[in-house]
Amino acid sequence: MPQFNPNDLKILYAIQGTGNGHIARAMEIIPLLKEYGEVDIVLSGDHKNIDFPMPIKYRSKGLSFAYNKNGGLSFLKTIFRNNIFQIIHEIFTFPIKDYDVVINDFEFITAWSAKLNAVKSFGLGHQYAFLSKDCPRPAKIDKLGEWVLKNYAPVTKAIGFHFDTFDNFVYRPVIRKEVRELEVSNEGYFTVYLPAYGDEYLKKYLSQIPEKRWEIFSKNCKEAYSYKNLHFKPTQNQAFVESLTKCEGILCSAGFETPAEALYLGKKLFTIPIKNQYEQYCNAAALESIGVGVSYSLNSQTIETIKDWARDSEPLKINYPNQTKEIIRREIFDEVRLSILEKDINIERVIY
Repeated sequence: MPQFNPNDLKILYAIQGTGNGHIARAMEIIPLLKEYGEVDIVLSGDHKNIDFPMPIKYRSKGLSFAYNKNGGLSFLKTIFRNNIFQIIHEIFTFPIKDYDVVINDFEFITAWSAKLNAVKSFGLGHQYAFLSKDCPRPAKIDKLGEWVLKNYAPVTKAIGFHFDTFDNFVYRPVIRKEVRELEVSNEGYFTVYLPAYGDEYLKKYLSQIPEKRWEIFSKNCKEAYSYKNLHFKPTQNQAFVESLTKCEGILCSAGFETPAEALYLGKKLFTIPIKNQYEQYCNAAALESIGVGVSYSLNSQTIETIKDWARDSEPLKINYPNQTKEIIRREIFDEVRLSILEKDINIERVIY
């Protein structure tokens, strides 16, 4: 009987590159995938502000979103940002059948290429947790948002990550090795990552809390500069990790990886979900359920809430064990192994 040799596998790993969270998770997952074979990487989306230190086989603009300076999703800018005809062309021409294993972290092009070509694919990422009805939702359900989460990047089998294990296919977050190995301290300042807000907007409100120092990581900032008690820095991974290590707390949007790392490190956490982005409202609902501060806008009223949070709140610390290697083995490659062995057995039956 032919033997399963994992080193012979051709693996495609597709990443939605529009957010730091997807990239951070990829840095942990890709070395684990290489234990099973040759890995080709697809990076999709607007990733001009993101450093990716590994060779990329395929790059695509993919389908990406645009925001206005007041924190909301801009539908008009999103339409003009994307070339629909190019996207369709990439879906139908992508060499998806060249791969033995297709793993997707919410990447649009390869997900639909696999679906239209009847190629089995594994979804491995935070957004796949929302395929479970047991994951927290906001009080007002957005039917369009639900449809997008369930259909944007379809896969054959979903493996989700969330702040807690809400279902049997949902696991706790992937925490980067560099974050797990940090020596944590508290130098009394607050780290800010609110990419949907412009610098001037942040200046207007955070300068109203002058007794606190704010380190603001801005996608609009090319060189570091200061304004009163606010210190703006370019969005760079290493600088952000260092800031996160030494801060007292973090004020950020309701993404996934950054809040998860803040909770793991025992930092104060306050989140402001991006307007009109339903996934962030769902994350905010989950965070509220465990006692994390949430406001749905940054304005004169909420700045008082943030001031109270910075002064009086106590941090949470949640243990997120390192299970990533075991999850990948059990949920993906054990299944791939059985599928290949079963295929070989069926071939032998035909021959003999």
